[in-house]
Amino acid sequence: MWSELTKAIASFHIPADWIGIRAVRETAANRYVRDGIPQANGKSTTEGAMIEVLVNGCLGYAATNSLELESLESAAQIAYKQALAASKWWIYPFKETERPKVVGEYNSPFLEPLDTLSPGEINDLLVRMCRTLKVHDKIVQTTASISTSERESWFVSSNGSEVYQKFISLGTNYGAIAQDGAIVQQRTNNGWQAHCYQGGWEVLRQEHLWQRVQQVGEQALELLTAEECPNTCTNLVLAPDQMMLQIHESVGHPLEIDRILGDERNYAGGSFVSTQDFGQLVYGSPLMNITFDPTVPGEYASYGFDDTGAVATREYVIKEGVLQRGLGSLESQARAGVPGVACARACSWNRPAIDRMANLNLEAGNATFAEIISDIEHGVYMESNRSWSIDDRRYKFQFGCEYAKLIENGKLTKTLRNPNYRATTPEFWHSLIKIGNQDSWQMYGTPYCGKGEPNQAIWVGHGSPVCVFANVEVFGGGS
Repeated sequence: MWSELTKAIASFHIPADWIGIRAVRETAANRYVRDGIPQANGKSTTEGAMIEVLVNGCLGYAATNSLELESLESAAQIAYKQALAASKWWIYPFKETERPKVVGEYNSPFLEPLDTLSPGEINDLLVRMCRTLKVHDKIVQTTASISTSERESWFVSSNGSEVYQKFISLGTNYGAIAQDGAIVQQRTNNGWQAHCYQGGWEVLRQEHLWQRVQQVGEQALELLTAEECPNTCTNLVLAPDQMMLQIHESVGHPLEIDRILGDERNYAGGSFVSTQDFGQLVYGSPLMNITFDPTVPGEYASYGFDDTGAVATREYVIKEGVLQRGLGSLESQARAGVPGVACARACSWNRPAIDRMANLNLEAGNATFAEIISDIEHGVYMESNRSWSIDDRRYKFQFGCEYAKLIENGKLTKTLRNPNYRATTPEFWHSLIKIGNQDSWQMYGTPYCGKGEPNQAIWVGHGSPVCVFANVEVFGGGS
Protein backbone atom coordinates (compact mmCIF):
# COMPACT_ATOMS: atom_id res chain seq x y z
CA MET A 1 0.00 0.00 0.00
CA TRP A 2 2.83 2.39 0.86
CA SER A 3 4.44 2.37 -2.55
CA GLU A 4 1.13 2.75 -4.41
CA LEU A 5 0.06 5.77 -2.38
CA THR A 6 3.49 7.41 -2.51
CA LYS A 7 3.66 6.92 -6.28
CA ALA A 8 0.17 8.36 -6.60
CA ILE A 9 1.15 11.60 -4.86
CA ALA A 10 4.26 11.89 -7.03
CA SER A 11 2.15 11.48 -10.17
CA PHE A 12 -0.54 14.07 -9.35
CA HIS A 13 -0.47 16.93 -11.84
CA ILE A 14 -1.56 19.69 -9.46
CA PRO A 15 0.51 22.65 -8.19
CA ALA A 16 -0.52 22.14 -4.55
CA ASP A 17 1.51 23.31 -1.55
CA TRP A 18 0.87 20.01 0.23
CA ILE A 19 -0.98 16.75 -0.49
CA GLY A 20 -2.03 13.97 1.87
CA ILE A 21 -3.75 10.62 1.31
CA ARG A 22 -5.45 8.67 4.09
CA ALA A 23 -6.49 5.20 2.93
CA VAL A 24 -8.73 3.06 5.15
CA ARG A 25 -9.86 -0.57 4.99
CA GLU A 26 -12.31 -1.84 7.61
CA THR A 27 -14.17 -5.11 8.16
CA ALA A 28 -16.93 -4.93 10.76
CA ALA A 29 -19.42 -7.51 12.03
CA ASN A 30 -22.50 -7.23 14.20
CA ARG A 31 -24.43 -10.07 15.87
CA TYR A 32 -27.65 -9.32 17.76
CA VAL A 33 -30.05 -11.63 19.59
CA ARG A 34 -33.39 -10.72 21.19
CA ASP A 35 -35.23 -13.11 23.50
CA GLY A 36 -32.91 -15.88 22.40
CA ILE A 37 -33.69 -15.44 18.70
CA PRO A 38 -30.99 -14.12 16.33
CA GLN A 39 -32.00 -10.79 14.75
CA ALA A 40 -28.88 -9.68 12.92
CA ASN A 41 -25.78 -11.41 11.60
CA GLY A 42 -24.08 -8.85 9.41
CA LYS A 43 -20.55 -8.42 8.15
CA SER A 44 -19.27 -5.67 5.87
CA THR A 45 -16.03 -4.41 4.40
CA THR A 46 -15.36 -0.87 3.23
CA GLU A 47 -12.28 0.58 1.56
CA GLY A 48 -11.37 3.94 0.14
CA ALA A 49 -9.22 7.04 0.48
CA MET A 50 -9.52 10.70 1.43
CA ILE A 51 -7.33 13.14 -0.48
CA GLU A 52 -6.44 16.38 1.29
CA VAL A 53 -4.83 19.28 -0.59
CA LEU A 54 -3.41 22.59 0.63
CA VAL A 55 -3.56 25.47 -1.86
CA ASN A 56 -2.97 29.16 -1.09
CA GLY A 57 -3.65 28.62 2.60
CA CYS A 58 -6.86 26.66 2.08
CA LEU A 59 -7.55 22.94 2.50
CA GLY A 60 -9.67 20.98 0.03
CA TYR A 61 -10.98 17.43 0.31
CA ALA A 62 -12.23 14.66 -1.95
CA ALA A 63 -12.83 10.95 -1.36
CA THR A 64 -12.85 7.89 -3.60
CA ASN A 65 -13.85 4.27 -3.00
CA SER A 66 -11.20 3.07 -5.43
CA LEU A 67 -7.47 2.98 -4.74
CA GLU A 68 -6.63 2.78 -8.42
CA LEU A 69 -4.26 5.53 -9.59
CA GLU A 70 -6.81 7.02 -11.97
CA SER A 71 -9.40 7.38 -9.18
CA LEU A 72 -6.90 8.89 -6.76
CA GLU A 73 -5.80 11.37 -9.44
CA SER A 74 -9.41 12.36 -10.11
CA ALA A 75 -10.09 12.91 -6.40
CA ALA A 76 -6.91 14.97 -6.06
CA GLN A 77 -8.03 17.21 -8.94
CA ILE A 78 -11.40 17.76 -7.25
CA ALA A 79 -9.78 18.57 -3.91
CA TYR A 80 -7.35 20.97 -5.61
CA LYS A 81 -10.12 22.85 -7.45
CA GLN A 82 -12.17 23.02 -4.27
CA ALA A 83 -9.28 24.46 -2.26
CA LEU A 84 -8.33 26.90 -5.02
CA ALA A 85 -11.88 28.22 -5.31
CA ALA A 86 -12.31 28.54 -1.54
CA SER A 87 -8.93 30.22 -1.04
CA LYS A 88 -10.37 33.54 -2.22
CA TRP A 89 -12.48 33.66 0.92
CA TRP A 90 -10.43 31.83 3.54
CA ILE A 91 -11.03 32.74 7.18
CA TYR A 92 -7.56 31.68 8.25
CA PRO A 93 -4.57 30.86 6.00
CA PHE A 94 -3.11 27.45 6.82
CA LYS A 95 0.52 26.51 6.31
CA GLU A 96 2.42 23.26 5.91
CA THR A 97 3.26 23.52 9.62
CA GLU A 98 -0.27 22.26 10.30
CA ARG A 99 0.74 19.07 8.47
CA PRO A 100 4.26 18.21 9.68
CA LYS A 101 6.12 15.16 8.44
CA VAL A 102 5.60 12.12 10.66
CA VAL A 103 6.56 8.46 10.36
CA GLY A 104 5.34 5.67 12.64
CA GLU A 105 3.07 2.73 13.38
CA TYR A 106 0.38 1.78 15.90
CA ASN A 107 -1.26 -1.60 16.59
CA SER A 108 -4.10 -2.40 18.98
CA PRO A 109 -3.20 -4.86 21.73
CA PHE A 110 -5.04 -8.19 21.59
CA LEU A 111 -4.68 -11.76 22.83
CA GLU A 112 -7.41 -13.69 20.98
CA PRO A 113 -7.89 -12.82 17.28
CA LEU A 114 -11.39 -11.95 16.10
CA ASP A 115 -11.57 -15.06 13.92
CA THR A 116 -11.18 -17.35 16.95
CA LEU A 117 -14.97 -17.82 17.21
CA SER A 118 -17.25 -18.76 14.32
CA PRO A 119 -20.54 -16.93 13.69
CA GLY A 120 -22.39 -19.96 15.08
CA GLU A 121 -20.36 -19.93 18.28
CA ILE A 122 -21.00 -16.20 18.71
CA ASN A 123 -24.75 -16.71 18.26
CA ASP A 124 -24.72 -19.54 20.80
CA LEU A 125 -22.99 -17.24 23.27
CA LEU A 126 -25.58 -14.50 22.77
CA VAL A 127 -28.49 -16.94 23.07
CA ARG A 128 -27.05 -18.15 26.37
CA MET A 129 -26.81 -14.56 27.58
CA CYS A 130 -30.49 -13.98 26.82
CA ARG A 131 -31.50 -17.16 28.64
CA THR A 132 -29.36 -16.25 31.65
CA LEU A 133 -30.89 -12.74 31.77
CA LYS A 134 -34.43 -14.15 31.98
CA VAL A 135 -34.43 -14.81 35.71
CA HIS A 136 -38.23 -14.52 36.04
CA ASP A 137 -41.39 -14.40 33.94
CA LYS A 138 -41.57 -10.65 34.63
CA ILE A 139 -38.48 -10.22 32.45
CA VAL A 140 -40.36 -9.40 29.25
CA GLN A 141 -37.39 -8.80 26.95
CA THR A 142 -33.73 -9.79 26.83
CA THR A 143 -31.13 -8.60 24.35
CA ALA A 144 -27.47 -9.34 23.70
CA SER A 145 -25.12 -8.16 20.98
CA ILE A 146 -21.48 -8.30 19.96
CA SER A 147 -19.79 -6.03 17.42
CA THR A 148 -16.25 -6.44 16.12
CA SER A 149 -14.05 -4.36 13.86
CA GLU A 150 -10.66 -4.65 12.22
CA ARG A 151 -9.53 -1.37 10.68
CA GLU A 152 -6.28 -0.50 8.90
CA SER A 153 -5.25 2.97 7.84
CA TRP A 154 -2.33 4.32 5.82
CA PHE A 155 -1.41 8.01 5.79
CA VAL A 156 1.15 9.43 3.36
CA SER A 157 1.94 12.99 2.35
CA SER A 158 3.97 14.98 -0.12
CA ASN A 159 6.37 16.04 2.66
CA GLY A 160 7.29 12.46 3.52
CA SER A 161 4.75 11.27 6.13
CA GLU A 162 4.20 7.51 6.40
CA VAL A 163 1.87 6.28 9.15
CA TYR A 164 0.30 2.83 9.48
CA GLN A 165 -2.27 2.00 12.15
CA LYS A 166 -4.26 -1.16 12.82
CA PHE A 167 -7.23 -1.15 15.19
CA ILE A 168 -8.90 -4.30 16.51
CA SER A 169 -11.97 -3.71 18.65
CA LEU A 170 -14.80 -5.57 20.30
CA GLY A 171 -17.99 -4.23 21.87
CA THR A 172 -20.62 -6.09 23.87
CA ASN A 173 -24.04 -5.15 25.17
CA TYR A 174 -26.70 -7.08 27.05
CA GLY A 175 -29.71 -6.13 29.08
CA ALA A 176 -33.19 -6.98 30.30
CA ILE A 177 -36.54 -5.19 30.52
CA ALA A 178 -38.85 -6.10 33.41
CA GLN A 179 -42.54 -5.26 33.62
CA ASP A 180 -45.20 -5.49 36.30
CA GLY A 181 -48.40 -3.84 35.15
CA ALA A 182 -47.67 -0.19 34.37
CA ILE A 183 -44.18 -0.37 35.88
CA VAL A 184 -41.42 -0.97 33.32
CA GLN A 185 -37.72 -0.99 34.20
CA GLN A 186 -34.57 -1.56 32.18
CA ARG A 187 -31.15 -2.77 33.30
CA THR A 188 -28.09 -3.14 31.09
CA ASN A 189 -24.44 -3.97 31.61
CA ASN A 190 -23.19 -0.51 32.68
CA GLY A 191 -25.37 1.33 30.16
CA TRP A 192 -26.15 0.83 26.50
CA GLN A 193 -23.08 -0.16 24.43
CA ALA A 194 -20.68 0.95 27.20
CA HIS A 195 -18.42 -2.10 26.94
CA CYS A 196 -16.37 -1.17 23.87
CA TYR A 197 -12.62 -1.69 23.92
CA GLN A 198 -9.63 -2.35 21.70
CA GLY A 199 -8.67 -6.01 21.81
CA GLY A 200 -9.84 -9.45 20.82
CA TRP A 201 -12.11 -12.03 22.46
CA GLU A 202 -10.28 -11.66 25.76
CA VAL A 203 -12.32 -8.45 26.17
CA LEU A 204 -15.43 -10.60 26.61
CA ARG A 205 -13.92 -13.54 28.48
CA GLN A 206 -13.80 -11.75 31.82
CA GLU A 207 -13.95 -13.45 35.20
CA HIS A 208 -17.47 -13.70 36.61
CA LEU A 209 -19.06 -12.99 33.20
CA TRP A 210 -22.06 -15.22 33.75
CA GLN A 211 -22.60 -14.02 37.31
CA ARG A 212 -22.75 -10.48 35.93
CA VAL A 213 -25.22 -11.44 33.20
CA GLN A 214 -27.50 -12.99 35.81
CA GLN A 215 -27.07 -9.97 38.11
CA VAL A 216 -28.27 -7.63 35.35
CA GLY A 217 -31.45 -9.68 35.01
CA GLU A 218 -31.96 -9.80 38.77
CA GLN A 219 -31.51 -6.05 39.12
CA ALA A 220 -34.08 -5.39 36.38
CA LEU A 221 -36.53 -7.48 38.41
CA GLU A 222 -35.46 -5.77 41.65
CA LEU A 223 -36.30 -2.33 40.22
CA LEU A 224 -39.97 -3.28 39.82
CA THR A 225 -40.49 -3.18 43.59
CA ALA A 226 -37.96 -0.46 44.39
CA GLU A 227 -38.95 2.90 45.83
CA GLU A 228 -39.02 5.96 43.61
CA CYS A 229 -35.91 8.15 43.83
CA PRO A 230 -36.63 11.01 46.27
CA ASN A 231 -36.77 14.66 45.23
CA THR A 232 -34.07 16.41 47.21
CA CYS A 233 -30.71 18.20 47.18
CA THR A 234 -28.15 15.81 48.55
CA ASN A 235 -24.76 14.16 48.11
CA LEU A 236 -24.63 12.42 44.75
CA VAL A 237 -22.27 9.48 44.25
CA LEU A 238 -21.74 8.50 40.62
CA ALA A 239 -20.31 5.17 39.49
CA PRO A 240 -17.67 5.17 36.73
CA ASP A 241 -20.21 4.01 34.12
CA GLN A 242 -22.29 7.18 34.67
CA MET A 243 -19.19 9.36 34.96
CA MET A 244 -18.47 8.25 31.40
CA LEU A 245 -21.54 10.15 30.18
CA GLN A 246 -20.90 13.07 32.54
CA ILE A 247 -17.36 13.59 31.26
CA HIS A 248 -18.42 13.13 27.66
CA GLU A 249 -21.23 15.68 27.64
CA SER A 250 -20.08 18.34 30.11
CA VAL A 251 -16.31 18.27 29.50
CA GLY A 252 -15.57 16.65 26.14
CA HIS A 253 -17.99 18.44 23.85
CA PRO A 254 -17.67 21.96 25.32
CA LEU A 255 -13.88 21.81 24.98
CA GLU A 256 -13.88 21.01 21.24
CA ILE A 257 -12.21 24.04 19.70
CA ASP A 258 -14.18 23.98 16.43
CA ARG A 259 -17.34 24.23 18.55
CA ILE A 260 -15.88 27.18 20.46
CA LEU A 261 -15.00 28.85 17.14
CA GLY A 262 -18.59 28.37 15.94
CA ASP A 263 -18.07 25.70 13.29
CA GLU A 264 -20.56 23.28 14.85
CA ARG A 265 -23.37 25.62 15.89
CA ASN A 266 -25.60 24.73 12.98
CA TYR A 267 -25.74 21.04 13.89
CA ALA A 268 -24.14 20.05 17.19
CA GLY A 269 -24.17 23.40 18.99
CA GLY A 270 -21.56 25.66 20.54
CA SER A 271 -19.96 25.94 23.96
CA PHE A 272 -20.10 28.11 27.07
CA VAL A 273 -16.27 28.13 26.96
CA SER A 274 -14.45 30.94 25.10
CA THR A 275 -10.91 31.07 23.71
CA GLN A 276 -10.00 33.52 26.49
CA ASP A 277 -10.80 30.93 29.15
CA PHE A 278 -7.82 28.65 28.53
CA GLY A 279 -5.28 28.89 31.33
CA GLN A 280 -7.70 30.91 33.44
CA LEU A 281 -11.16 29.36 33.82
CA VAL A 282 -11.66 27.44 37.07
CA TYR A 283 -13.78 24.67 35.55
CA GLY A 284 -14.25 22.65 38.74
CA SER A 285 -12.91 21.85 42.17
CA PRO A 286 -9.16 21.26 42.76
CA LEU A 287 -9.86 17.50 42.70
CA MET A 288 -10.75 17.69 39.01
CA ASN A 289 -7.94 16.40 36.78
CA ILE A 290 -8.96 15.43 33.24
CA THR A 291 -6.51 14.04 30.71
CA PHE A 292 -6.76 13.53 26.98
CA ASP A 293 -4.95 10.23 26.63
CA PRO A 294 -4.98 8.12 23.43
CA THR A 295 -2.04 6.13 24.81
CA VAL A 296 -4.02 3.96 27.29
CA PRO A 297 -3.66 0.28 26.22
CA GLY A 298 -7.02 -1.21 25.30
CA GLU A 299 -9.12 1.94 25.73
CA TYR A 300 -11.53 2.34 22.85
CA ALA A 301 -10.12 5.49 21.23
CA SER A 302 -6.41 4.82 21.66
CA TYR A 303 -4.13 5.53 18.72
CA GLY A 304 -0.59 6.57 17.90
CA PHE A 305 -1.46 9.36 15.46
CA ASP A 306 -4.57 11.29 14.61
CA ASP A 307 -5.97 11.23 11.07
CA THR A 308 -3.80 14.11 9.90
CA GLY A 309 -0.65 12.44 11.25
CA ALA A 310 -0.25 14.44 14.47
CA VAL A 311 1.49 12.39 17.18
CA ALA A 312 -0.85 11.39 20.02
CA THR A 313 0.33 12.31 23.52
CA ARG A 314 -1.18 12.37 27.00
CA GLU A 315 -2.13 15.92 27.98
CA TYR A 316 -3.99 17.54 30.84
CA VAL A 317 -6.99 19.48 29.57
CA ILE A 318 -8.05 20.36 33.12
CA LYS A 319 -5.54 20.31 35.98
CA GLU A 320 -6.53 20.86 39.61
CA GLY A 321 -9.77 22.34 38.34
CA VAL A 322 -8.21 24.88 35.94
CA LEU A 323 -8.77 24.68 32.17
CA GLN A 324 -5.45 24.06 30.39
CA ARG A 325 -6.09 23.24 26.73
CA GLY A 326 -8.82 22.46 24.24
CA LEU A 327 -9.72 19.45 22.15
CA GLY A 328 -8.53 20.91 18.89
CA SER A 329 -6.42 19.77 15.95
CA LEU A 330 -3.33 21.57 14.66
CA GLU A 331 -5.39 23.81 12.38
CA SER A 332 -7.91 24.62 15.13
CA GLN A 333 -5.04 25.47 17.46
CA ALA A 334 -3.62 27.80 14.84
CA ARG A 335 -6.99 29.50 14.27
CA ALA A 336 -7.89 29.90 17.94
CA GLY A 337 -4.42 30.61 19.29
CA VAL A 338 -4.89 28.13 22.13
CA PRO A 339 -3.14 24.83 22.93
CA GLY A 340 -4.85 21.65 21.80
CA VAL A 341 -4.22 17.94 21.26
CA ALA A 342 -3.84 15.37 18.46
CA CYS A 343 -7.56 14.90 17.88
CA ALA A 344 -8.29 15.39 14.17
CA ARG A 345 -10.35 12.25 13.56
CA ALA A 346 -12.65 10.89 10.88
CA CYS A 347 -15.15 8.03 11.16
CA SER A 348 -14.22 6.59 7.76
CA TRP A 349 -12.33 7.17 4.53
CA ASN A 350 -15.21 9.24 3.09
CA ARG A 351 -15.14 11.93 5.80
CA PRO A 352 -12.58 14.68 6.48
CA ALA A 353 -10.97 14.71 9.91
CA ILE A 354 -12.46 17.21 12.40
CA ASP A 355 -11.94 18.02 16.09
CA ARG A 356 -13.09 15.01 18.16
CA MET A 357 -12.52 13.86 21.68
CA ALA A 358 -10.79 10.47 21.97
CA ASN A 359 -9.94 8.98 25.38
CA LEU A 360 -10.92 11.59 27.94
CA ASN A 361 -10.28 10.37 31.49
CA LEU A 362 -10.77 11.66 35.02
CA GLU A 363 -7.66 10.86 37.04
CA ALA A 364 -8.05 8.84 40.25
CA GLY A 365 -7.85 10.23 43.78
CA ASN A 366 -7.04 8.40 47.01
CA ALA A 367 -10.35 7.37 48.62
CA THR A 368 -11.65 3.81 48.64
CA PHE A 369 -15.29 3.15 47.79
CA ALA A 370 -15.94 2.13 51.40
CA GLU A 371 -14.41 5.38 52.66
CA ILE A 372 -16.50 7.41 50.23
CA ILE A 373 -19.78 5.85 51.34
CA SER A 374 -18.93 5.77 55.06
CA ASP A 375 -18.48 9.55 55.17
CA ILE A 376 -21.96 10.28 53.78
CA GLU A 377 -24.87 10.72 56.21
CA HIS A 378 -27.44 11.06 53.42
CA GLY A 379 -27.07 10.69 49.66
CA VAL A 380 -27.89 8.77 46.51
CA TYR A 381 -25.58 6.42 44.58
CA MET A 382 -26.33 6.06 40.84
CA GLU A 383 -25.14 3.68 38.12
CA SER A 384 -25.49 3.31 34.33
CA ASN A 385 -26.84 6.07 32.12
CA ARG A 386 -30.39 5.74 30.84
CA SER A 387 -31.18 9.21 29.47
CA TRP A 388 -29.47 12.53 28.82
CA SER A 389 -30.37 16.09 27.92
CA ILE A 390 -27.99 19.03 27.69
CA ASP A 391 -28.36 22.41 26.01
CA ASP A 392 -26.47 23.42 22.88
CA ARG A 393 -23.88 25.37 24.92
CA ARG A 394 -23.17 22.29 27.07
CA TYR A 395 -24.09 24.32 30.13
CA LYS A 396 -27.40 23.11 31.60
CA PHE A 397 -28.05 19.37 31.81
CA GLN A 398 -30.35 16.68 33.15
CA PHE A 399 -29.29 13.03 33.24
CA GLY A 400 -31.08 9.83 34.25
CA CYS A 401 -29.68 6.52 35.45
CA GLU A 402 -30.91 2.93 35.49
CA TYR A 403 -30.14 1.94 39.05
CA ALA A 404 -29.62 3.68 42.38
CA LYS A 405 -29.14 3.06 46.07
CA LEU A 406 -30.04 5.30 48.98
CA ILE A 407 -27.12 6.17 51.27
CA GLU A 408 -28.02 6.45 54.95
CA ASN A 409 -25.54 6.93 57.78
CA GLY A 410 -22.59 5.71 55.74
CA LYS A 411 -24.27 2.65 54.23
CA LEU A 412 -25.97 1.67 50.96
CA THR A 413 -29.54 0.79 51.88
CA LYS A 414 -32.70 0.79 49.72
CA THR A 415 -32.71 0.29 45.97
CA LEU A 416 -34.21 3.27 44.11
CA ARG A 417 -35.73 3.39 40.65
CA ASN A 418 -35.93 6.21 38.08
CA PRO A 419 -33.01 8.22 39.54
CA ASN A 420 -32.21 11.54 37.85
CA TYR A 421 -30.11 14.61 38.59
CA ARG A 422 -29.71 18.08 37.13
CA ALA A 423 -27.27 21.00 37.37
CA THR A 424 -25.16 23.39 35.31
CA THR A 425 -21.71 22.30 34.20
CA PRO A 426 -19.62 24.77 36.31
CA GLU A 427 -21.86 24.35 39.37
CA PHE A 428 -21.64 20.58 39.13
CA TRP A 429 -17.89 20.24 38.73
CA HIS A 430 -17.25 22.78 41.50
CA SER A 431 -19.31 20.53 43.79
CA LEU A 432 -16.85 17.60 43.36
CA ILE A 433 -15.79 16.88 46.95
CA LYS A 434 -14.31 13.39 46.86
CA ILE A 435 -12.84 11.10 44.23
CA GLY A 436 -12.14 7.38 44.31
CA ASN A 437 -8.76 5.74 44.10
CA GLN A 438 -7.32 3.63 41.30
CA ASP A 439 -9.12 0.52 42.55
CA SER A 440 -12.45 2.17 41.67
CA TRP A 441 -11.22 3.52 38.32
CA GLN A 442 -12.92 1.89 35.34
CA MET A 443 -12.93 2.65 31.62
CA TYR A 444 -15.75 2.33 29.11
CA GLY A 445 -16.35 3.32 25.49
CA THR A 446 -19.03 4.15 22.97
CA PRO A 447 -19.07 3.84 19.16
CA TYR A 448 -21.76 6.48 18.65
CA CYS A 449 -20.45 9.96 19.41
CA GLY A 450 -22.08 12.03 16.66
CA LYS A 451 -20.91 15.31 15.21
CA GLY A 452 -20.29 17.09 11.91
CA GLU A 453 -22.16 17.63 8.65
CA PRO A 454 -22.39 15.11 7.09
CA ASN A 455 -22.62 13.29 10.41
CA GLN A 456 -19.71 11.27 11.74
CA ALA A 457 -20.31 8.66 14.46
CA ILE A 458 -16.96 7.96 16.06
CA TRP A 459 -15.38 5.89 18.86
CA VAL A 460 -14.57 7.54 22.18
CA GLY A 461 -13.35 6.18 25.51
CA HIS A 462 -13.75 7.46 29.06
CA GLY A 463 -12.26 6.32 32.34
CA SER A 464 -13.14 7.51 35.82
CA PRO A 465 -13.23 6.49 39.46
CA VAL A 466 -16.29 6.79 41.71
CA CYS A 467 -17.01 10.46 42.50
CA VAL A 468 -18.99 12.42 45.11
CA PHE A 469 -20.73 15.70 44.33
CA ALA A 470 -22.25 17.81 47.12
CA ASN A 471 -25.70 19.40 47.25
CA VAL A 472 -26.94 18.19 43.85
CA GLU A 473 -30.61 18.22 42.87
CA VAL A 474 -31.83 14.65 42.41
CA PHE A 475 -35.37 13.57 41.57
CA GLY A 476 -37.52 10.62 40.57
CA GLY A 477 -39.29 9.70 37.38
CA GLY A 478 -42.53 11.41 38.34
CA SER A 479 -40.94 14.88 38.55
